[in-house]
Amino acid sequence: MNTTNPRNNERAGSRLLLILLLSAITVPSLHAQTDTDFDEYKVRITGFWFYSNPSGTIEDATTGDIINLHKDIGFNSYSTFSGKLDWKFTRKNHIYLAGAPFDQSRQTVLQRTIVFQGQTFNVGVLTKVNLSAPLIAPGYQYDISRRRRGHIGIAVQIDLFPSSASFFAAAQVNTNNQVISAKKSLLAPIPVAGPEGRFYLTNSPRLFVEGNLFGMYLFGYGNFISTTDDVGVTLTKHVSLNAGYQLGTRLNVNVDEKKDRFGLSLTQKGPIVGLEVSF
Repeated sequence: MNTTNPRNNERAGSRLLLILLLSAITVPSLHAQTDTDFDEYKVRITGFWFYSNPSGTIEDATTGDIINLHKDIGFNSYSTFSGKLDWKFTRKNHIYLAGAPFDQSRQTVLQRTIVFQGQTFNVGVLTKVNLSAPLIAPGYQYDISRRRRGHIGIAVQIDLFPSSASFFAAAQVNTNNQVISAKKSLLAPIPVAGPEGRFYLTNSPRLFVEGNLFGMYLFGYGNFISTTDDVGVTLTKHVSLNAGYQLGTRLNVNVDEKKDRFGLSLTQKGPIVGLEVSF
């Protein structure tokens, strides 16, 4: 004899249907959360305080006189910053803009005679020297491998260095105390490429390491290399604290007498500390 109540069957069927519907909704959601990249974002803004130790030389296009930034001018370490705006418009494709300023002035008594742009700055004269070589770098990156705990990508960017060097001396004995000055500008666009990657050290987004290496050799024109490596600690879902070391730029632009292009060799390196904000 069947004693089952039809109403009970309807209730049991309704419960089963509800359970199946909830399972259909929640299981894919949980699976998607499990597979979500730790560094999932659309827009990322990174800013670093950079304690730079600059070194290098300036070479005059007419005489070939090589002016050492440390020995002849006395350029010292200084605080600056670097930053990057990254738009990840698909899971593996990025368009970004990176930048770092370099603008340093130094007033010093010359220990030797310096010739720049046809002007002679004599030994013992108080001379003000300014060198500006900011980095502006638009670029594109493709992540050739992206997993939940990190990625490895290849980036291509154009490093623009709108550079200028100027010398100013208010008085010199052999020029009847006339003002002597010289200034020359240089635009050095250099295409560079290289790998970039990030790896999360544990099975959580809490701690990660990242780095990049960019370079290019342009035969008679010059060469460029840079790298940034840091360790990051995720503070919140959108903010992390990063610290590391940056060889910000190692730029070499060879002198060209025919084009009246002065030569520039500039290296910036030092520790970095900053924040990363992702949305």
